[in-house]
Amino acid sequence: QVQLVESGGGLVQAGGSLRLSCAASGRTFGNDAMGWFRQAPGKEREFVAAISWNSITTYYVDSVKGRFTISRDNAKNTVYLQMNSLKPEDTAVYYCATSVIGTRELWRGRYTYRGQGTQVTVSS
Repeated sequence: QVQLVESGGGLVQAGGSLRLSCAASGRTFGNDAMGWFRQAPGKEREFVAAISWNSITTYYVDSVKGRFTISRDNAKNTVYLQMNSLKPEDTAVYYCATSVIGTRELWRGRYTYRGQGTQVTVSS
C-alpha cells in the first residue's frame, strides 16, 4: 500500500532553518510530481511547493520564494523541503503529496496521495 511519511518538523526560532523529508513507499514515484502543502490552525490548506518528476520544473507560493527550496531523490523515492529564514507565519502542519498528473495539479491544490503531516512551529 502507498505510504508517504514526513519527518524533520519541530520547533525553531524565527530566522532558523529546518529540512523536511518525505519518504514514499508502496510503488515507484519516479514519474510523479511531488510537493508540499501546509495547514495552519483555523486556516485552509495552502500549496507550498512542487517539483516535477525530473526536477526541471518547480513551483512555489509567493510567500516562501527565496526562502524554501524543494528537491527530490528518485532513487530514494524521497522529496525534501529546505526551509530557511523561517517566520512565525510559517507555523503549520506540513504535508507532502504526489500527483500522477503533474506539478500544476499540485499547484491547484489537487493530489493523488498525501502523507499524515509533520508539525513545524516557528517561535518569535
